[in-house]
Amino acid sequence: MASTEQTPKKPSRIQLRNRKRILEAALDVFSRHGYRGATLDQIAKEAGLSKPNILYYFGGKEEIHVTLLNQLMQSWLEPLEQLDPQGNPLDEILGYVRRKLEMTREFPRESRLFANEILQGAPRMAPHLEAGLKPLFDEKTALIQRWIDAGALASVDPRHLIFSIWSTTQHYADFDAQVRVLTAGEGGMLDGAGTYLDTMFRKLLTP
Repeated sequence: MASTEQTPKKPSRIQLRNRKRILEAALDVFSRHGYRGATLDQIAKEAGLSKPNILYYFGGKEEIHVTLLNQLMQSWLEPLEQLDPQGNPLDEILGYVRRKLEMTREFPRESRLFANEILQGAPRMAPHLEAGLKPLFDEKTALIQRWIDAGALASVDPRHLIFSIWSTTQHYADFDAQVRVLTAGEGGMLDGAGTYLDTMFRKLLTP
């Protein structure tokens, strides 16, 4: 007896292209206006598509936002995942600082998207923070504590260390407008930040 179940059709190249186009436009809009300030009309205009076309691919603004956050979370966790228990502790921490600063350079809109979600109380991202970030955070703070206990790093609270790395690196993306005003648009600011942060964390962590 033949099965009545149908295999879902794979999306066409045009559908994949339009979906990517919508998400790219939405990333721009959400990073500028936040979730509450963003509208489907703004996303449609940025994407160069009609609002009904947007709703053909996504159920609404929240589905687009959640899709972007889901894509972002894995990228956000990756640099922390790369802390190697077998590596040189100081090199591992400083490498993490560099990776986070490079993400600021490459993904400023994603950083602002994440910051806006957290500032609103993480209403759409809370499950990811609990299921994804929290276990990884606990694992890596325990690793840093073992390095400290072994005398390979100076005594600091590993949790506050990670918080300070996040705040000092993501600041350059999340407060980009302020940074550009205060530095008069000076080029190479992130290169200078890299040197400064390397020196600061190296002095802090060297036993």
